[in-house]
Amino acid sequence: MTRVPERRVRTVLGDVEPSALGHTQPHEHVLCDMSAIVRAWGPAPVADDPSPAVSIRQEFPASARARVAEPIRLDNHDWIKRTVLNLDNLRLLSERDATEELTLYRASGGGAVVDSTSVGLGRDPLGLARVARGSGVHIVMGSGYYCRDYHPPGLAEVAAEAVCAEIVTDVQEGVGDTGVRAGLIGEIGLSWPVHPVEDKVLQAACRAQTITGAPLQIHPGRHPAAPLQAMRTVLEAGGDPTRVIMSHLDRTLWRPEDLLELARTGCYLELDLFGQESSYYAFNPDARRPNDRTRIEWIQLLFEAGFGDRVLIAQDICQKVYLRRYGGPGYTHILENAIPLMRRMGMGKDEVVAVTVTNPSAALTMG
Repeated sequence: MTRVPERRVRTVLGDVEPSALGHTQPHEHVLCDMSAIVRAWGPAPVADDPSPAVSIRQEFPASARARVAEPIRLDNHDWIKRTVLNLDNLRLLSERDATEELTLYRASGGGAVVDSTSVGLGRDPLGLARVARGSGVHIVMGSGYYCRDYHPPGLAEVAAEAVCAEIVTDVQEGVGDTGVRAGLIGEIGLSWPVHPVEDKVLQAACRAQTITGAPLQIHPGRHPAAPLQAMRTVLEAGGDPTRVIMSHLDRTLWRPEDLLELARTGCYLELDLFGQESSYYAFNPDARRPNDRTRIEWIQLLFEAGFGDRVLIAQDICQKVYLRRYGGPGYTHILENAIPLMRRMGMGKDEVVAVTVTNPSAALTMG
């Protein structure tokens, strides 16, 4: 008699049944540090491409450098939201803040989040475990490496086989001596054009996916061609496209036909910037940023085209300005604002449950 493999989701406190998750936001950051992007000369150009559509390079005058270093206040809150580049804003380091914010999320009906913080962003396995215990929210932790600007020294010299082995160990045994296991490979960070070391990491992540059965989450470069190129790499490396979560599509693709073309690859399409409704995107000024209504229209389009079971939504909270404590909506925005809007726009109960409960549960199930 053939034994049916046990289906489970791997959280920082252990494996749970997929049905235990409830409302799940599969791309958030609970504890992370993105401040490495702040430099006196602004973000470094992406690879060798100086195009302003994919990179920013500007000298900060003295007054701007002072603003980069000051704490978040009411009088600089809007400037920080528009530019992002503020050290205090980019550091989610407080377990107390994280526990309080996720406690509010749980009280509003939230059951689980994915902390997509990979190596280079200050991943904190033991801290996440403490926050999960304190808030009562299931937390799934990521693994692998983020974009090249965050790579640790020497990663270029590490063989792809060693990167794969590290990811497999994170998922199967735990990170270092913490005993805390990752339940997700990612977010694997890519620039545009993709840097060779990022390509190596993605290929290693694909091999680790086939070994562990864990889902693979990709942060594509900031260019409309980036998601499809990443999926081509997945296929060439032997990864399972149906176990891939393509993130940040609501800052990367803005034509319905592009979303449908990507959907035909079989991956999950993640619209994970709900609540971020500024028309200006600091890291790609030419991008067309949708508001929540447009995001929901895209979701309806995907359901009509038969891809409703491949849609995921989240908020990608990775800055203080999006936390309640610092004047933002907190992790509850989808629950309190986006879901009521979905209903007003005609989405049925089953469709809402699909994108908030059923789909993320299926995407995060190991095996």
